[in-house]
Amino acid sequence: MSTALFIHGAYDARVAPFNLREGMPGETLLDVAAVGLCGSDLHYYKDGGIGAAVIKAPFVPGHEFGGYLCEDVPEKGLKAGALVAVDPNKACGHCEFCERGHPNLCPNVEFIGAPPFDGAMTERIWVPTSQVVPLPAGFTPLQAVMLEPLGVAIHAVDLAKPRLLERVGLIGCGPIGLLILQVLKAAGAGEIIAVDPLEHRRAMATSLGADRVGASVEDLREMTAREGCPLVVEATNAPEGFRDAVLASKIGGRVVLVGIPDGDTYTLPAAEARRRGLKIKFARRMGEVYPRAIELVERGKVDVVTMVTHEVGLNEAPDAFRRHAENAPGVIKSLIYPNGLT
Repeated sequence: MSTALFIHGAYDARVAPFNLREGMPGETLLDVAAVGLCGSDLHYYKDGGIGAAVIKAPFVPGHEFGGYLCEDVPEKGLKAGALVAVDPNKACGHCEFCERGHPNLCPNVEFIGAPPFDGAMTERIWVPTSQVVPLPAGFTPLQAVMLEPLGVAIHAVDLAKPRLLERVGLIGCGPIGLLILQVLKAAGAGEIIAVDPLEHRRAMATSLGADRVGASVEDLREMTAREGCPLVVEATNAPEGFRDAVLASKIGGRVVLVGIPDGDTYTLPAAEARRRGLKIKFARRMGEVYPRAIELVERGKVDVVTMVTHEVGLNEAPDAFRRHAENAPGVIKSLIYPNGLT
């Protein structure tokens, strides 16, 4: 019998016994080393679902994780005990979107940690062997976990296509926003103006390379003489995030929306976007980005460690969810260690 963190519904997270299912052909068993508390996990906790993905029975979240192999995986040259990461997105491989190279848009996806597929906030988990990601020697469980959100950031910047030395507005300095900030810098973006209402997140953005920071989109507008930025990337959980990204944009600019708004609804006066003639893209998950994510971490181009402010055991996970839901001072990213902190 294992133990897991279950979300039963809005603001109801409990640690309880968990019956690990039997493995299936093509799966590998992992001891979970660490798992990240992601913004989407927080939406399940606060809203009881995201769009059509609604919690109908107690559900184990967690899709950012790394673990230790319980058995050899000869097809990947891995031995039992090796630390690996896991791509949580199991696309069907045969729909038109998969065939066009967009597995992140697959409508038939089986995503670890999205209802009805239990996630990794438990001691052990079966995962598709094809989704096991080998790691370089010396990688830590923290680094293994952070590859998945870094992949989301890479995909967002791929969509944004920042031009060399172009000014960028970044709306939201949570973990995804802070990773996007660093990937933008690595991609050759120019001045980055980061906006977040929380002081400790603005401070973190400054420490990770933001050129200027503000508490609101109005601050950004003032910093740009009310002209706005030619490229804006939004990474918030606020219904006003889309609106703020539009207001931060220059006429004829581009906007990439990465965040998931609370309540699954945006608040947007249409005229502001329409009169600017904006090009708008929505980011969903990521494509085949793990090799680049690993290289960015290995070469020190992206710091995935500093933003991890809290590391807890499984029994403390409900409190971690509560702290994040309350935007508690100093909280940016929490990692949960189901088998205990090491």
